[in-house]
Amino acid sequence: MNKLKSAMLAFIVLLTVGCSTVPITGRRQLSLVSDQEVIAMSFQAYDEVLKQSKLSTNAAQTAMVKRVGQRIQGAVERYMAQNGYSAQLEGYQWEFNLIQDDKQQNAFAMAGGKTAVYTGILPITKDEAGLAVVMGHEIAHAIAKHSNERISQQMAQQYGGAALGAVVGGRSGAAQEIANTVYGIGTGVGLLKYGRDQESEADQLGLIFMAMAGYNPEVAISFWQRMAAGGGSGTPEFLSTHPSNDTRISNIQKHMPEAKKYYNAR
Repeated sequence: MNKLKSAMLAFIVLLTVGCSTVPITGRRQLSLVSDQEVIAMSFQAYDEVLKQSKLSTNAAQTAMVKRVGQRIQGAVERYMAQNGYSAQLEGYQWEFNLIQDDKQQNAFAMAGGKTAVYTGILPITKDEAGLAVVMGHEIAHAIAKHSNERISQQMAQQYGGAALGAVVGGRSGAAQEIANTVYGIGTGVGLLKYGRDQESEADQLGLIFMAMAGYNPEVAISFWQRMAAGGGSGTPEFLSTHPSNDTRISNIQKHMPEAKKYYNAR
């Protein structure tokens, strides 16, 4: 019984001390792994993606991806500096690539700013503003530390109170083991799946970042309507864990006035 109480106490302490706050939304999230560890894991996973993929040779499309990424990067850095969060970008090595894969209507951004877009999503984005919706959303996942949160959640589920020793003692074996699984390191890359709350949060932050970057956030509504339709090819994998179409658009409309303030204030 004493062992059970000790384990429960350790788990409570783990949940208490292992928390951080998401910029903009202020949501408290579980954070049992250091940013530096997660960034290192993300860089490793990103390198594997690039090794297993072919970069697009379309110069115009590649330049557009890099241009949108750099504009959103600038917006993120300005926002973080203005609100005292610049330290959270320590260790970032921004990179934006276009991967040649017309079957994948997808994109992702990893902790540390490593971002990729698949050519399969470009017919749905249609133009630069539509691409900014996607890249703003994905970069928001990185800024909100959703990968850290997902790894931490799985650590808590798998190890419970036992994870406290790994966190306090600075041992990252448990985190690395889980990250290898969630990122697919060594077994073929499988990108992180986020929960619906995290997806909704990325929608909100993404609207603000794209607006600060000079893209009209209202474009997001028509983009997500096209995305929900699957671009004519059924429901994309990109939407597999996202909120329902109606819920997403309703939430975007709710956050639109806030995003427009940033857009109009440029």
